[in-house]
Amino acid sequence: MTDPNISAFVIDFGSIYEELNFTYNYTEFDIDPATQPCTFDFPDAVMTFVSLFYILIFLLAIPGNLVVVLVICLSKQALTPSDLYLLHLAIADILLAVTLPFWATAVTRGWVFGDGMCKIVTVLQELSFYSSILFLTCISMDRYMVIVRAMEARKANRQMISWGVCVAVWVVGAFLSLPGLFSSSSLSPNSSRTVCAEQYDPSNADEWRLVTRIFRHALGFVIPLAIMLPCYGVTIKRLFHIRGGFQRQRAMKVIVFVVVAFLLCWTPYHIAVMTDTFFRTKIVPYQCPARLAVDQAMFATQSLGLLHSCVNPLVYAFVGEKFRRRLLQIMTKMGLVERASVSRSSRSSLSSEVTSTFM
Repeated sequence: MTDPNISAFVIDFGSIYEELNFTYNYTEFDIDPATQPCTFDFPDAVMTFVSLFYILIFLLAIPGNLVVVLVICLSKQALTPSDLYLLHLAIADILLAVTLPFWATAVTRGWVFGDGMCKIVTVLQELSFYSSILFLTCISMDRYMVIVRAMEARKANRQMISWGVCVAVWVVGAFLSLPGLFSSSSLSPNSSRTVCAEQYDPSNADEWRLVTRIFRHALGFVIPLAIMLPCYGVTIKRLFHIRGGFQRQRAMKVIVFVVVAFLLCWTPYHIAVMTDTFFRTKIVPYQCPARLAVDQAMFATQSLGLLHSCVNPLVYAFVGEKFRRRLLQIMTKMGLVERASVSRSSRSSLSSEVTSTFM
């Protein structure tokens, strides 16, 4: 007997599903690249190489900059402002080098040190970055004052001013590094590894990122560069037009090399980050290939920037004749090398005010 509550009209959907499934499996379609995730992963061999590269920089930067600090601190003469700035520049490079073992581990194993160390390491890296460029800017201004505006420089209490400037630079660098406190460890959306990166509130992430990028570009590169280039341009021009200008130009050689080394190491990174900023703010339209190219460029150029932490001691060793002589004097007193003739170290025909106490 048929239940009157049940319809006698029953549709068999099974055959329809089979037909649809059969038709779907053999339907041809094209993937739209614009809808695909725009991500990339470096090969493990590349990440291993980068990790070893960071460790090598660390092994060169720490002893190299400690030697610079030792040579400057053991100088019997009063330090000129430029020497004081170079001392603090070496300290900033040491701070940057201290962070490298953490990043070397992170690129191969992910961030395994927790949120606290993520914030500390990021802040130290930012502090070192800003302090380095600001101290180089101070050096350029000091050289300009001593050589181009010598009379005004003699009237000013430059020793006292230079200490105040050093304190101000560290304070400004600390303030500019505060966005590093937004960094935390989280699972990467592109892989299964944990990363240490900036984590902003999604509701205003673009605004925060834009503000921090503007500060980084302006105070960390554009404004210092706009000060350094005119200062050194006018200073070198002045050296060529004064008596003994050729020798005085040689005396500027070390400091110019230090500035050039900084620009070569960090300019590519700033260009890459500026391009990324233009993409994120939609100022410049982009597609996935361009997005990937910029991400890869930022990773590669950041590694080049970190190399700067070990460059300055090499510049002093190969370019700075007075630095080599003073280092030899210290090593002789410590019995590390046989006594050599270093009496010429006090025969410089140039005033330490014009050149440098140990360069």
